[in-house]
Amino acid sequence: MVGVATDPGTFSSGVSARRVIPNGLDGAEHAAYRAVVDRYLTDERVSRQVGPCRTLAAAIVDTLPRGTSVEILASVGIPFAVRSQSSWLGWPSALEAVLVAWIRDNQVATRSGDRAQTAEVAQRFDQLILELLEPRRGRPPTDVTGELMNDTVEGRPLTDAEIVSILRNWTAGDLGSLATSVGVIVHFLATHPDLQQELRTRAGAGEHEALEAAIEEILRIDDPFVSNRRVATCPARLGDGAIETGDQVLLDWTAANRDAAVFGDPDRYAPEENAAANLVFGIGAHRCPGRALTLMELRVITEELLGRTDLIALDPDRPGIRETPPVGGWATVPVVLS
Repeated sequence: MVGVATDPGTFSSGVSARRVIPNGLDGAEHAAYRAVVDRYLTDERVSRQVGPCRTLAAAIVDTLPRGTSVEILASVGIPFAVRSQSSWLGWPSALEAVLVAWIRDNQVATRSGDRAQTAEVAQRFDQLILELLEPRRGRPPTDVTGELMNDTVEGRPLTDAEIVSILRNWTAGDLGSLATSVGVIVHFLATHPDLQQELRTRAGAGEHEALEAAIEEILRIDDPFVSNRRVATCPARLGDGAIETGDQVLLDWTAANRDAAVFGDPDRYAPEENAAANLVFGIGAHRCPGRALTLMELRVITEELLGRTDLIALDPDRPGIRETPPVGGWATVPVVLS
């Protein structure tokens, strides 16, 4: 699979009927737009969001009841994903209910496999973005969305369609994925109390890199970023199989991150040992540009959960429910905080 992901000449990312920037592009065109995207996701720019992100995370955790059941995705994952992404992009807090509803509709459409339903949900999100652009048009930028509207690619201004595509890429998939990741992390910590306590101590000591390494390893073990597609541009071979021009190839990240030939026991938690082969954020030219932002957001909400509790335990009366493929992770993670 790594060979496919790192060979865009043979396996193109142009699999969608719509133009997807930058994920659906290849070669020089991808590089040009990826350079635009990367400007917004540098370590320095991500560091600016730590404070606002922590304020949001702390407020969410402080409202959670202690000693009774809490559903982590509904109470923590989804609101944190919406609020942290909205804060980063400069979107109004009044939009939260709309975005929460959209996340649920998008997950239903994804599970259904119905292309018409998926297209309708995607179109609704595009319209939402266009409505957010209008009040910013012709004004000096005061947030990331406004800044992007004034940005350029290869010396010319970005078009509205390109801006919408980039913002869709930043948010449409990431909102659900960020929320799901919170559920995966909390469930893993609740079922590994010794690790939970170790990370609580590390969080208290400000060991940010160790926390992010732990999160990336937990997501490798139970990877919610399920798959991507590629399309063959010419005849090729994968193992013993023949691939013809136009054939679609599925990059199954979840399976790759649990490959026993690479990781030995894929369930063994070993962040330092497994880091080099970890594919949670992909590999190659299309490796997720938002990795630093996502890991920071997940670290901050994890730190606030650990720092403001003594124990996170699974609810003994309400077992968690796994998601339905092609959605990964958990649909519900009921826990009891103390």
